[in-house]
Amino acid sequence: MQVNKSFLRLKFIKKRRKLYSTNFFFSFDDIFFLIKKNFSKKKPSIAGYYPSNFEVNILDLLSRACKKNFKVGLPVIKKDYKIDFKYWIPNEPLYVNNYGILEPKKQNITFKPDIILVPLVAFDRNLNRIGYGKGYYDRALKYLASKKKILTIGMAFSFQEASIIPTNQYDYNLDCILTNRNLIYRKKVNENFIFR
Repeated sequence: MQVNKSFLRLKFIKKRRKLYSTNFFFSFDDIFFLIKKNFSKKKPSIAGYYPSNFEVNILDLLSRACKKNFKVGLPVIKKDYKIDFKYWIPNEPLYVNNYGILEPKKQNITFKPDIILVPLVAFDRNLNRIGYGKGYYDRALKYLASKKKILTIGMAFSFQEASIIPTNQYDYNLDCILTNRNLIYRKKVNENFIFR
């Protein structure tokens, strides 16, 4: 029996709520290692997200990146299930959107990030992900990848791993996933990037 995405989404949202803890350690140094190995000729821009609904908290990572003089930003939801990424400085005021998620001001400058930290509900070892079902990130990542080389990093707790995630032509495959246990990547698939 094939498990569908809706079933997995509900299952893993409940699981994340139940098992969430701030005691999980994430080695954000792994991300700075990836930046150093893959973007040695320039300071890349980084798009993160403001954590909600028990997602991995990456605010410390964004603050560290800002202190290292990287440009950072957050997504802003637009009409037609699309998102833009807007520059943001940690501790700058944020505003609640219609989904209850914090966003930068719409007047902030829009940018095309080099690195995107992607929240997710569930993932598998083939670097597939399930989000909340609206396709915001799939659309944004496909568009950005058609314009430039981007590094996409899923952010997840290890307990969010599923044995297999069903996919279709609209899904965007991540380059790697950082969990509290390890960095997951597939070398043959990701020949554009150095992971170790």
